[in-house]
Amino acid sequence: MSTKNPITNALTVDVEDYFQVSALAPFIARDRWDSIPCRVEANVDRLLKRFDENGAKATFFTLGWIAERYPQVVRRIVADGHELASHGYGHQRASELSRAAFSDDVTRAKRILEDIAGVPVIGYRAPSFSIGADNLWAFDVLKEAGYVYSSSVYPVQHDHYGMPDAPRFPYQVRDGLTELPITTVRALGRNLPAGGGGYFRFAPYGVSRWAIDRFNRDEQAPAIFYMHPWEIDPLQPRVPGPGLKTRFRHYVNLHRTESRLERLLGDFRWGRMDRVFGIENPRSP
Repeated sequence: MSTKNPITNALTVDVEDYFQVSALAPFIARDRWDSIPCRVEANVDRLLKRFDENGAKATFFTLGWIAERYPQVVRRIVADGHELASHGYGHQRASELSRAAFSDDVTRAKRILEDIAGVPVIGYRAPSFSIGADNLWAFDVLKEAGYVYSSSVYPVQHDHYGMPDAPRFPYQVRDGLTELPITTVRALGRNLPAGGGGYFRFAPYGVSRWAIDRFNRDEQAPAIFYMHPWEIDPLQPRVPGPGLKTRFRHYVNLHRTESRLERLLGDFRWGRMDRVFGIENPRSP
């Protein structure tokens, strides 16, 4: 693209390590996490360097589990001018938790992140976009916990997540709580994913660039892009056990992600969620 679109899009990172990915959960016991060498710190540092080189700001949806063990990662995110947000504590899908357990998870994560960073945490993203039609009560819990916005709904059809009939643009789900859904484009009578993640790795880079540019131009609205630190880490250990489909989804094109990210950062303007969408903490003095 010869000239950047003037719209600033929202760049987001789900801060978790490779062994915490939902699709790999059946093959890595949760009680083994502390014995597995963590790679997230080095990968977040690489992302921070890339973002700084390109003048991009981002929102980092961070696990409380990660923050407890690597508080310096959280502090570096904030020191570099990015937004710190919550990805819950232990990367458990909201759809697999009771209301009480979900409340404990999101409240615990918010407290840990705020205590470490010394800044308010107003945003939340559910692991694997696991707020859907069957657990809309999760929005009530998020409001009760003090969150101001969520980015937990992906309005697409997918075998592990998605609410294809949900609104495609920011909407108020509860008084004082806004949902910022991951970006989709309309084509062939359906919502097609345009917000990053595995789709950014599966398809050629030009597909993502086209989709984000089309969304900006057709809707005159900012897009939301998401990724994970492990997606720029092609040397991560291979987890034994998953089937072909899961292995493909997790490992395909890891060696290309960082160079694609570099192009993405150059082709569009990027900012943090709270500022892109003008969301403020009403509890701030």
